[in-house]
Amino acid sequence: MNQTFLTPEGADKLRAELQELTTTKRQELSKRLREAIQMGDLSENADYIMAKEDQAFLEGKIQEIEATLRSATIVNNANQGVGAAEIVAVGCTVTVQERGEQAEKYMLVGAKEANPRERKISNESPIGRALLGRKVGEEVRAATPGGTLVLTIVAVEYA
Repeated sequence: MNQTFLTPEGADKLRAELQELTTTKRQELSKRLREAIQMGDLSENADYIMAKEDQAFLEGKIQEIEATLRSATIVNNANQGVGAAEIVAVGCTVTVQERGEQAEKYMLVGAKEANPRERKISNESPIGRALLGRKVGEEVRAATPGGTLVLTIVAVEYA
């Protein structure tokens, strides 16, 4: 099993989601179940069956988030200081450039926080794995589904 990494912001976001699920969403679902039970015959009660399925999904999601928060390593780059750094690690923002292309910035995060649209790439992705532990100025090769990328690390920063 791979190590799960979360940034402090990612952990806060998961805690907030967990709070929402365990309070508001559970209460809403409980109300739906009570109303469905009051309709009578549970064996052919579509509302009851759907509410039970939703309850199972909700409880599964709660357990998944709790397990993630329990086992995750929160990356704290405070010891790195704010600003420029040398080595690429989870939680940093890395600027890379492909030959002949414009430089691009990505934040390297754990798989649970990855969101390419927000330019957050997973440490488990081909590019993330290629960048981890490397230094500014190094050229890295990442085997992606679209072919091999050759990237030069232009800058590494910690927020």
